Amino acid sequence: MLQVGGLSLAGVAGLDLSQLLAARAEMNHFTTGKSVIFLLQHGGPSQHETFDPKMDVDEAIRTVGGVIQTKIPGVHFGSTFSRLAGLADKLAIVRSYVGGNSGHGIRPIVSNATLGANLGSVYSRLVGTNHSKTGIPTNIAIDPTAVEPEDNGPDVRFGTFVQTGELEKMYEPFVPGGGSNIQKNMQLALPLSRFDDRKDLLQSLDALKSDIDSTGVLEGVGKFREQAYDMLIRGVAEAFDVTKEDPATLASYDTAHYISDTRYVDKKNGQNQRHWYQTNARTLGRLLLLARRLCEAGAGFVTVTTQFVWDMHADGNNLGVGRGMEAVGNPYDHAVSAFIEDCETRGLSDDIMLVSAGEMGRTPRINKNGGRDHWGRLTPLMIYGGGVTHGQVIGQSAKDGGEPITSAWKNENLVATMLHNLFDIGELRLESGLPVELVRFATTGTPIAGLTV
Repeated sequence: MLQVGGLSLAGVAGLDLSQLLAARAEMNHFTTGKSVIFLLQHGGPSQHETFDPKMDVDEAIRTVGGVIQTKIPGVHFGSTFSRLAGLADKLAIVRSYVGGNSGHGIRPIVSNATLGANLGSVYSRLVGTNHSKTGIPTNIAIDPTAVEPEDNGPDVRFGTFVQTGELEKMYEPFVPGGGSNIQKNMQLALPLSRFDDRKDLLQSLDALKSDIDSTGVLEGVGKFREQAYDMLIRGVAEAFDVTKEDPATLASYDTAHYISDTRYVDKKNGQNQRHWYQTNARTLGRLLLLARRLCEAGAGFVTVTTQFVWDMHADGNNLGVGRGMEAVGNPYDHAVSAFIEDCETRGLSDDIMLVSAGEMGRTPRINKNGGRDHWGRLTPLMIYGGGVTHGQVIGQSAKDGGEPITSAWKNENLVATMLHNLFDIGELRLESGLPVELVRFATTGTPIAGLTV
């Protein structure tokens, strides 16, 4: 009955938005109220040039470009991460995380450790597809087309980010963009007078609904009707519109100046000359800003992916680690730092967890072309916010950065860490009416030790 530009937010046949809100109003008591943003460094970032540099080693292994001292005494990052180094006391770095596979994929956001579904789909299956108070989709995946409709979408050669495994398709992430203007699509596609007509019609059906539903599901639905109107006109549409931000905030996230369309023309830069480096730099900052807005509006899980740019072999298609960190590391350092500073200013550090990792790491030894190749025995991992213990490094790698010499943490542990951040595990275990196997999956994993408060 109520639609937003053709997009049915309810997602449930036979229910309008106000009914959905009423039905979902009490469903979030087993959540923490926190959100997770998963930033996929697609392609496999090098641990040596990011969060686990190695200098006192043979030149064929040594971190390219040198290191920079962080705000944590004795801890260094690769020199490209100059801004993040100054925010290291806000971060948790895991140096013993093992992706477990040296082939490309979209681990750990979609893997066996997530039941073959986007982890956000597991979350939305347990809490509902829309937030009970704001109507925002609880599971959202954003790529460059969310902020630049004509830009490149995500690389899905190694898996699609909307996979739901054995869950129903209705739990796949909501994906804005895709060549359309999301802000326009989310606006009410009716003149205000016609909306008033529909409001009158809805009011005229109140008595009939009360007669039809003797179970009490629609009891008190009136209090949700005004919420639905307000949501449709303002809340959901504005959450997706980054232009609503203060111009200074928008400027602080902007990463487009790090690269131009004329650089790196010696590389194919993606299949069919798609200019992945440029797309990544042009959109990464605004995507993280959008992710923050969506979490503030009630989204529980947001997947962020730009392009397949962390694959630094130094071949005809890809840059090596030196030029690669210039092209990819600089906008990453800026965008993630801007996000952290923004969340700190807004008091969101306990409410939003940012998890950043790729599907694998890179070989300790630099190849003959100045790149590093696929490596599944160690993967860089950075976590900010969500109330985790910050300003620390968890685990230790071997001298050459090839594998952990302390307890290895795997995809299953990272998934459990995110789920424990999203759910009150004790309350979720007691919840009835949810799939038993899914509840067991969400409540029995072992989080990475030392991260939780």
